[in-house]
Amino acid sequence: MSAGDGGAPRPLLLLLLLALPPCAGRRRGIVSRSVPDVCATCHIHATCHQIERKSVCICNYGFVGNGRTHCQDKDECQIGASKICGNHTLCHNTHGSFYCVCLDGYRASNNNKTFIPNDGTNCTDIDECEESGLCGRHARCVNTEGSYKCYCNDGYKLESGEHSFHPDGNIVSCKEMGCGSPPEMKHGYIVGNYSMLPGSVVHYECEDGFYSNEGKFSYCTANETWEPPTLSCKGVDCGVPPSILNARLTSLSGTTYGSEVTYSCVHGYFIASGNWTAVCNAKGQWNGTDLVCKEIDCGKPVPIPHTEIIWDNSTTLWSRVYYQCEEGYYFNGDRNFSECTIDQSWENITFICKEEELFSNLSIFNETCVKWQRKTGRLGLQETYTFHVLGQRWDEKTFSEDAIFNLTTSEDNPKVCLDLNSGSNYVVNITTISSRSITVSVTVAVQTKVKEAFNNVFIFNDTCLKWWRNVRETDVEDRYSFHVQGQRWYQKEFFHEMTFNLTTHKQAPEVCFDLQPGTNYSVNISMVALNFSLLVSMTTQITDPPFPDVEYVAAKGSAPLLRLRKAEDRNGPISVYQVIVLPLDLQSTFICDSFAAVTFFSNTTNVKGYVAAEFQAKDVADNMSITLGDRHYYGKFYNAPLKLEEEYCVFLRIISEWNKVRTQSCAVWAQIKNLSRPLRYMTTVGLGSVAAVCLILFLSFSAARSYLHSAVHSPPAALPCEAVRLSATMDMAQTGITSSFLGTENVSLL
Repeated sequence: MSAGDGGAPRPLLLLLLLALPPCAGRRRGIVSRSVPDVCATCHIHATCHQIERKSVCICNYGFVGNGRTHCQDKDECQIGASKICGNHTLCHNTHGSFYCVCLDGYRASNNNKTFIPNDGTNCTDIDECEESGLCGRHARCVNTEGSYKCYCNDGYKLESGEHSFHPDGNIVSCKEMGCGSPPEMKHGYIVGNYSMLPGSVVHYECEDGFYSNEGKFSYCTANETWEPPTLSCKGVDCGVPPSILNARLTSLSGTTYGSEVTYSCVHGYFIASGNWTAVCNAKGQWNGTDLVCKEIDCGKPVPIPHTEIIWDNSTTLWSRVYYQCEEGYYFNGDRNFSECTIDQSWENITFICKEEELFSNLSIFNETCVKWQRKTGRLGLQETYTFHVLGQRWDEKTFSEDAIFNLTTSEDNPKVCLDLNSGSNYVVNITTISSRSITVSVTVAVQTKVKEAFNNVFIFNDTCLKWWRNVRETDVEDRYSFHVQGQRWYQKEFFHEMTFNLTTHKQAPEVCFDLQPGTNYSVNISMVALNFSLLVSMTTQITDPPFPDVEYVAAKGSAPLLRLRKAEDRNGPISVYQVIVLPLDLQSTFICDSFAAVTFFSNTTNVKGYVAAEFQAKDVADNMSITLGDRHYYGKFYNAPLKLEEEYCVFLRIISEWNKVRTQSCAVWAQIKNLSRPLRYMTTVGLGSVAAVCLILFLSFSAARSYLHSAVHSPPAALPCEAVRLSATMDMAQTGITSSFLGTENVSLL
């Protein structure tokens, strides 16, 4: 093509052709997926079409079926001769087609015996008066010397066998010549139109699934009989199905036309591409034997926090990887190994390595005894505890006790009863003598045994005292002095103290204190008149932790970066912080105190929420950042990537646990809508496209300076990404960080 033709310069076309394959290869590098060739599986009587960028097999005209495994003949005559052939006709079905003939007394407008009504042919009435004349129907008159003779028209003959006749009053008729309908063949059909006149020929073909190498024609002889055809249609046989590497044959319906064979991958392999079903086609070949089986490979196992992996690096089916807790942690789960499963992933296990606890559920019983739980996971491990007991009395300032002793035990639930004096208040410090020195404190108050002054002293409603006054008359008032002190083992700086008096003449006095939740109190009651005091220990239950102080975020397009603020232990010891993710439409149904099946891997449906992260209170720093979907474990919970095009609601839950009581508070933290691919990924692709086009134009300009045609290409538009915060604005750095996790997940899912 010359420059005057208006086409692109040949050097430019050559450069474009050279540049396109790498681009295509680069795109395949992004998403690699094997797509089976649909067109190769089309039936012999079907054609492959492109519909909405997809290959589809459609049966040819005259056939019906699914286009792949079968296309059978469509009987057009079932529609009705008057509808498909026209009036005064008969319809005859053939394999893949049909033909029409006129009724007696009518003839086709194209003067043929058969026709297909696609060219305007119709059947018209025959005018016998015009045809017969002197000689009658189907005859013509020929003048002779002094007379005339009658001859039958072409295609007709006299029944007597004569060639001519003279009408003398006798009925003489010309009979139509022809062989009649051709013979039918088993498993065969007639191809095209045919005539019944002598010398005509009928062409036969075998039906789908049958074949013949001879005798495909039959001739109408001069004796007006059809020559017997020698057509013999034999059924095709595809033979034994081919073997496929790393696959086995699971079922076979036969080897004739239309039979199916199914395959499955052998143990340890999976279907990577192709069809697991093949069909015997009309040519005697198996269609669809393109199955590809690849060995199952689970890849590197997922690490579990605080564990060491014992593994032989095998990643095939049923390979095992074992986990062992690090020093200072103990095993708490169902089993300590994971297996490579048939779905190419390591089996999820609830294996958890928890930090060893030398003190758990510390409590007082029988007034002077202390008990606790020891969780180490190491059977028979001995631990030595040092007890430092400090005692004092409110009514006797000079009284004091200071004792130290050791206790060595291997029990998981140690118990110690102390020799304490009545009417005294004690602080017991217990320290472990090990590589990790831990000290806990507990307050023990021993009541004064003065039965004649107080009787049946008991605590009710958690913060109230009631007793029986059995040595004083009801008309005599007694004055009581109360000194209340409260401490918390989990909050060393906390100290609550109250002092007040009560005067009453009731036989059963009651008093309620304004106490703080989650606190150990010692209440010293002094009776001024009798000069004695009584010490009572009270422990208040914890209440709901403070409502989470969150900065609410509403985001679009990508997951936001969240920041966690540390809460105060004012209503009890805060144990853990949990980040909960659930579908947005379930936000109104979320129950804060629900703790059932909240891990990501135990979530068996797509409509339940899960805990994405859990942080121990001691590990939480104020204004700590959290990124959703980073695939890390936080505690025993997996921070799973968020799915594209999904909408989520994120809650923050604060949990307090103490003295067998568990409380919690929740707040809506974020809403995430219309998750999309990362902006960074789309921008990179766009810039790469601009660079490739610029390189091609530059080389083209150098090769053909005389051609000044150029094209302006704009980079593809970036994906829309919008993120909105209600109380603060998200910066672009945060948006980029969270988008990267989503982008990684998208490629793996493809």
